[in-house]
Amino acid sequence: MKKIINIGLAAFMLFAIGACGGKEDGVKSVKIGEQTWMAKNLNDASKGGKCYENKPENCEKYGRLYTWEEAMEACPTGWRLPSDKEWEALVNFAGRDAAGGKLKAKSSWKDNEGKSGNGTDDYGFSALPGGRGHWDDSFDDVGGLGSWWSATDFMTYYVSDWQMDYGNCKSYEDTCDGGNYYLHSIRCIKTSEP
Repeated sequence: MKKIINIGLAAFMLFAIGACGGKEDGVKSVKIGEQTWMAKNLNDASKGGKCYENKPENCEKYGRLYTWEEAMEACPTGWRLPSDKEWEALVNFAGRDAAGGKLKAKSSWKDNEGKSGNGTDDYGFSALPGGRGHWDDSFDDVGGLGSWWSATDFMTYYVSDWQMDYGNCKSYEDTCDGGNYYLHSIRCIKTSEP
């Protein structure tokens, strides 16, 4: 019995160390592994961006959708847009084949073939399906897709974003041609102390 209690306590302490919520610089944040992330999508109109279908209530729920150029400048002081390596570290911490399920919010995701698309939100990341926007002012996939910009670019024209969808538990990288043709959500990561 003593061994079981000790193992249970150790597991609880590991979980508590692995994901802690709080506020950093007045921003709701969550520490996952060695990283500190914003605990919700950025919604700062002064940095540009648009609301899904240009409806303010969608900004309140999902945050704003930004071009990549806007995203590169949008994070507040002390925060920055994460690189592919930082997104990868988050996904690997949560478990590559289960990260989407563990990072997605417990509500707001569409069902997929009768099965809930919601996640378990194990770490307080609360990923929401804010959809995406396009250069022609059209929008798609709200409720079914969450996509977030990465700071990583390729050959100055191709840029990277990370996605989760309602149909599986994975989180995966995507590559966009032309960062100003698409609008995605932003999650900022805390800038490391010097």
